[in-house]
Amino acid sequence: MSWQATILTLFPEMFPGPLGHSLAGRALRDGVWGLEAIDIRGFATDRHRSVDDTPCGGGAGMVLRPDVVDAAIGAALAAGPARPALVMTPRGVPLSQTRVRALAEGPGAILLCGRFEGIDQRVIEARGLEEISIGDYVLSGGEPAAMVLLDACIRLLPGVMGAAASAEEESFSQGLLEYPHYTRPTEWQGRAVPPVLLSGHHAEIARWRRAEAERITRERRPDLWAKLHPDAAGAGAMDGRPAAA
Repeated sequence: MSWQATILTLFPEMFPGPLGHSLAGRALRDGVWGLEAIDIRGFATDRHRSVDDTPCGGGAGMVLRPDVVDAAIGAALAAGPARPALVMTPRGVPLSQTRVRALAEGPGAILLCGRFEGIDQRVIEARGLEEISIGDYVLSGGEPAAMVLLDACIRLLPGVMGAAASAEEESFSQGLLEYPHYTRPTEWQGRAVPPVLLSGHHAEIARWRRAEAERITRERRPDLWAKLHPDAAGAGAMDGRPAAA
């Protein structure tokens, strides 16, 4: 059975969107993964098809109703294999490559996309939804975040990427950011390809790539570097340099 993604959204027409193109789109057409976008509004019970209401306690905006969302989740669970149910929210646990790989190795995922001010907390707790964030910023809805998560998972499915080894060398796969890449021409606008990459010495090339990945990670993501080298982070704090967060 292919990897199955179910999207619960107020805007099902947004899907597959970018996921219908390139590697993900070809894999979708080939049946490597399947996609179903379910309109949450279809589970409203009044003649106005209401899915939201004013927040208890006051405040701006509207909140997605727990009864409507719960009915949509129930329909998704009943229609397909048992899969993790996630909700895309900026207050969620940051999405990591480790979590992406675990999801890709499973049967698929159910993704709830929030809108307005959010989703009634009771349905999140009652359904045990896993809250996932793709970054420290706020979007107008969970749909773009769901696309990011799906793209990250789909490219890891067997047969989607041409070179499986490339996934092992990418950013975050080993806790480091990826090393720089170069191609022909060997000199461009006065900038030359690093000589080691033209040497044909595979061991030296591997060492250079590792060193560059470490350098870039130290400079750009001290938080990642601190996870790999906690002693070094502590030493930095002791000698007057700021420790990585």
